[in-house]
Amino acid sequence: MAALTTNVVPLAGIRFDDKLVAAAGGGDTAQTGAGVLLAIKNADASPHTVTIATPGTVEGLAIADRPVTVPAGQTYVVPITDRYRDPSTGRAALTYDGVTSVTVGVFRVA
Repeated sequence: MAALTTNVVPLAGIRFDDKLVAAAGGGDTAQTGAGVLLAIKNADASPHTVTIATPGTVEGLAIADRPVTVPAGQTYVVPITDRYRDPSTGRAALTYDGVTSVTVGVFRVA
């Protein structure tokens, strides 16, 4: 898994399209927290799903992972709160159903 770099968004704003990187075939990890967002751009001709692992449990039962399906040609932004923080790594784990033409980036509001 590749560790995605978090880009800090200043009050003046930031261009984000040039900060997206190719999604890794084996998945990626990302910082979590308040104000942290995952941008997912799907330039493919078919939809792609990014799954954000949810490592927590409720009364011993696993919490379902969060799938985010991005339609063809669209860009989505998803909050990555501490709910997705893996206690062993301190980061969220992301996997993809396919990485062809999928780019991602992590942004944190300053």
